[in-house]
Amino acid sequence: MADLKTIYMGLELKNPVIVGSSGLTSNLESIKKLAKVGASAIVLKSLFEEQIMMEVNKHMEDYNPFHGHTEMYDYQKYFEKQHLLENYLQLIKDVKQEVDIPIIASINCMTSAEWTDFAKDIESAGADALELNIFFLPSDPKMHGKDNENVYFDIIKKVTTEISIPVSIKISYYFDNLANTLQRLSQTSIKGMVLFNRFYNTDIDIEKEEITSGNFYSTSDDMSNTLRWIGIMSGLVDCDLCATTGIHNGSDAIKFLLAGASAVQMVSSIYINSADIIEKSLNEINDWMEKHNYESIDKFRGKLSKSSEMNSTLYERVQFMKYFGTKKK
Repeated sequence: MADLKTIYMGLELKNPVIVGSSGLTSNLESIKKLAKVGASAIVLKSLFEEQIMMEVNKHMEDYNPFHGHTEMYDYQKYFEKQHLLENYLQLIKDVKQEVDIPIIASINCMTSAEWTDFAKDIESAGADALELNIFFLPSDPKMHGKDNENVYFDIIKKVTTEISIPVSIKISYYFDNLANTLQRLSQTSIKGMVLFNRFYNTDIDIEKEEITSGNFYSTSDDMSNTLRWIGIMSGLVDCDLCATTGIHNGSDAIKFLLAGASAVQMVSSIYINSADIIEKSLNEINDWMEKHNYESIDKFRGKLSKSSEMNSTLYERVQFMKYFGTKKK
């Protein structure tokens, strides 16, 4: 058997396949099953800042502070929020008692205001690491690119100064200069970056003339953008890189490892194929490594990254031009 161990965020993982934040990781029984079939780590379902505030406000309609109940309103708002947070902390505690793989808490945040104290609670509950899922669509033309970037740096600074467990950020590619921003983010106190967020896909029903959602699950074809940027940045950043979106089998995982990723996150494939796809993917990785005489992942990780001189131009546009310049009709 090949050695599938890898290091991500300073955590020793028994293999590179992590189950990403999703409904799959929202309850104890599901997490136990995922660990049993070989998952090396679990990213708990994200706690959404926006969702929490919506839930709180929904339950606060009877406590309008403008109707003379300011103290009651403040108390009830605090109580509702704490109830939601306590459930999350209890899940961390329960999971840590039942499984022996790293548990990564996840917070989906848009500001730094709400999460500093809660990050401490997550650490105290026993989480091995924290993933900050930071994303807001830069759709306001009044905002400058630098203003959007500052939100990310502000969140990172406020959270990492409060806790000692490793912190990663899961981000999008909506930046003015993506390579420069990724490099500067990696030079903060974070230990990992997860590339990239998979967005809610927008579609339009032309018969009903309504805005609808697009494909819910990813496919292997969706990995291209992430694969390109893992390959470009793996030798240029000061933290570990983890790939997400489009990892459906062992072959997909191998591609990202060759490009320089430390680990990959799998979600859609588990929904489509069941949790058994994890074990199957690990067998594929092992078989490929034995076939190519690799004793460990470190022996081939980053072999096809841009930092390799012979691969440097293949991640750039010349590859696209070369394809159409040589393709026969």
